Amino acid sequence: MAATRRKHSSASRLTELTTFLFGLALLILVVRELPADVFSPESQSFFFIIGAIAIWRYSWWGIQAVRSLWYNRVVFPSLRAEADVAGHQEKPPELFVLCTSYRIDERVNFQVYDALIREAHRYGVPTTIFASVSDRTDVDIITHALDDNGWPQNVNVRYMFQKGDGKRSAMAEVLRAISRGLPAPGSLLVSMDGDILIEPDTLSRTLSFFVSQNDLGALTTNNRARVTGDDVTREWYDLRYAQRHLMMSSMSLSRRLLVLTGRYSVFRTDLATQPDFIELIESDHVDHWRFGSFKFLSGDDKSSWYWLLKNGWSMLYIPDVFVTGFEELPNRHRFFASTTDLMRRWFGNMLRVSNRAIALGPRPMGMFAWWSLVDQRISMWTTLVGPTVVALVTFTIRPSFFFTYVLWIMFTRGIAVSILAWQRGRFSLLWLPLIYYNQVWGAILKTYVSFRFNRQQWSRQGISAGEPVDPVAARRQRRMGHALHGFFYGVLFFILVVSTGNTLLPDRTTLHIAFDQVWRSGNDSRPLDRSLETHHTDTACDPAQPPPEHFRVEDGLIKAIPHSAIAQPGQQAWLTVLADTKCKERLWIEPRTPLKVSTTHP
Repeated sequence: MAATRRKHSSASRLTELTTFLFGLALLILVVRELPADVFSPESQSFFFIIGAIAIWRYSWWGIQAVRSLWYNRVVFPSLRAEADVAGHQEKPPELFVLCTSYRIDERVNFQVYDALIREAHRYGVPTTIFASVSDRTDVDIITHALDDNGWPQNVNVRYMFQKGDGKRSAMAEVLRAISRGLPAPGSLLVSMDGDILIEPDTLSRTLSFFVSQNDLGALTTNNRARVTGDDVTREWYDLRYAQRHLMMSSMSLSRRLLVLTGRYSVFRTDLATQPDFIELIESDHVDHWRFGSFKFLSGDDKSSWYWLLKNGWSMLYIPDVFVTGFEELPNRHRFFASTTDLMRRWFGNMLRVSNRAIALGPRPMGMFAWWSLVDQRISMWTTLVGPTVVALVTFTIRPSFFFTYVLWIMFTRGIAVSILAWQRGRFSLLWLPLIYYNQVWGAILKTYVSFRFNRQQWSRQGISAGEPVDPVAARRQRRMGHALHGFFYGVLFFILVVSTGNTLLPDRTTLHIAFDQVWRSGNDSRPLDRSLETHHTDTACDPAQPPPEHFRVEDGLIKAIPHSAIAQPGQQAWLTVLADTKCKERLWIEPRTPLKVSTTHP
């Protein structure tokens, strides 16, 4: 286990220490600025924190976590034992490997093919590697790898040059070539990317599951990464893999997955060479009422997954076999822009296929897998409820509620990250802000893409597709997407405004109070928000009555602000605070100035 953990790309100790100190300082600040009644059941903020949506979302995530644990600790060990026994008794008669490479770094290319050739030689069955390459340099590198491994007799390499129009056409050409060769019954196909390094015994520990399970159509494995980039980039990738591990394990308990990852997946060859399977890989498209008919640029792993799902084949996740990806952001110096581009492409692939998968209904996949697909569409909106509500409450009712929300984020994401770390086998403090970034910014991108999922771009290939050729039609289509997106988010915003009671815009005095709380200065200044707090120092009540011009505060909220009280600059006005006691404390205010409150009695 220790050796396995050391293979993860991880942040430096200095970065972890810096993150810890920053987090500790933030926690101290949050606790110091928390409203006094935050943990009171009568507090309005209390109900926001433990609202129905939060309970629902974290309950569903908890179910996924429990299912993942059950699969890894109880179900999978027995599956592994059966597969190992079957693997020693029988092997597939023939193996095909589809490896697509497009402008991969030469050193990475050599490592990938060197490990693949060595592993195919070790496994021992006749193996044909279809190297889908982009130029002659790739051929020279693979030839070098064959030289280093002594040109093993059971390994044959065939080269196919890509057209440069994406991965789908290259895969379809290889699948047709395999089909023309009349593969032996029971043979298997490994589909992998050209930047994936397989480890020793990967083939023997994955292909054996097809021998022990006749209903298995495809499987995929666990991932780790060798990341070129800074500490934040490395931990961002590893956090995504930790989240992937949890979700894949949970779904595998239902013998269904939500994607067959293109990094490394194995299929039965007789399924992958079906004409409609090949056609779907090559020309998968969608007919949409607004976008018309357009082909998919990427997302071949989603197309192959959909075909197996539609035809009722089982799928499995192998958590104890790792393949290593050489990962690098499109622009390593622009973390936000690069991760946005990647997530937008991933989410686009998901959304383009999920609608038709949901339309299949629960029958071919089971209720849990079907609802997981539905939940993907719902969660991108419910995730935005928290940030939207906290913005409403902070700017219209209580500025200090922001600190309550920060504490809530630190608490809930801390639990989520701890569970992920427990299953992943390692932990990083950087996961705390990164998981919130993935969730909230990811939800924003999902809602954005859901109204524009015809727009596709692949950064490495530098190609894009999906929009009309006519620029006028493209602009019209984009404006419609903006309008629909704004309308649906406006509906969500309106529901939240009504449900939280924030139907009025903040008044001028509330804005003064918020301004004073942020920019207060002077020894006699005191923090004040819309729910004013007073500290009674006198035991006896002053019998004096306030003049007609006064501010009235009831139940901690400003109810009315008479215009006469702020009519003339420099005029002093009474502020009466009705607290839970019978006493009244009078405070002086200078109207039309930054709100400064003094407890000096006249």
